[in-house]
Amino acid sequence: MTQVAAGVHQLLIQRFVNVYFVDAGEPGQWVLVDTGLPGSEKTIRAQAEKLYGPGAKPEAILLTHGHLDHVGSAAALAQAWGVPVIAHPLELPYITEQAFYPPADPTVGGSLGFASRFFPREVPSVKDVVEPLPLDSDEVPYLPGWRWLHVPGHAPGQVAFFRAADHTLLGADAFATADHESLPKLLLGIPKISVAGAPFNYNWAQCRESVQKLAALEPRHIGCGHGPALSGLQALVDLQKLASSYPVPTHGRYHHEPARTDASGVEHLPPPAKDTLPQRAAIVGASLAVAGATWLLIGGRRRRKHRA
Repeated sequence: MTQVAAGVHQLLIQRFVNVYFVDAGEPGQWVLVDTGLPGSEKTIRAQAEKLYGPGAKPEAILLTHGHLDHVGSAAALAQAWGVPVIAHPLELPYITEQAFYPPADPTVGGSLGFASRFFPREVPSVKDVVEPLPLDSDEVPYLPGWRWLHVPGHAPGQVAFFRAADHTLLGADAFATADHESLPKLLLGIPKISVAGAPFNYNWAQCRESVQKLAALEPRHIGCGHGPALSGLQALVDLQKLASSYPVPTHGRYHHEPARTDASGVEHLPPPAKDTLPQRAAIVGASLAVAGATWLLIGGRRRRKHRA
């Protein structure tokens, strides 16, 4: 557990994704931001009791967005605690079994791109416990002094949370604080302000605009969905550099045309980019099979010759 700022603690789940315990208005009151991967509920509840005492439960669970690694344990925790899950209305189709997110684009490259081929599209449903984030105000429910910002591009209803009093930012997956292009570097937690979740970014123009919006807040304490907590001037400088020269891919499914979404889900998808990896893998597999068969054949002939 790492303290991001006063009353804000970061918990790393399975060395991959973060959840946050955020103090609310009164002593002992708090909210949970995001819930990690499925099966993380015991770890989260144990850490909550270390922070807030036996039997501790939050006022609510706030989701930055509904991807598997953020919504994974939401339903289990909400039911165990008897509290609501709150998400932006544009996320509701995907977390209530009404729609799938835009497909991941493995052709964008990087080790995360490779791994995205094996990620499930389904996410655990929270339809029985979810409430929409009110859009008539930017105040965050249960969190006085915080406001939310809509930061789409990675997920249609993705939101970040900002506390102006000390410039604390929970940036979701609008960007990352570790190299999200490299799974090994991400798992090692090496600090670096970087693009987050490239294979899952379906609208690169929105991604750039979202980072620029957050950089303009001039955060001094930063916690994102992936990577370590960062504080100080250098983190701000690096975020502003990312905002001013945001690296949009030159290839991939969404580099030229974004997916389009509306309140009911995905409205339009560009055609998939050609993915040559399965073909190359098949060729390698076939070559290995031929080599293995040849080795067995030669070995068999040698054994027969030796017996003769």
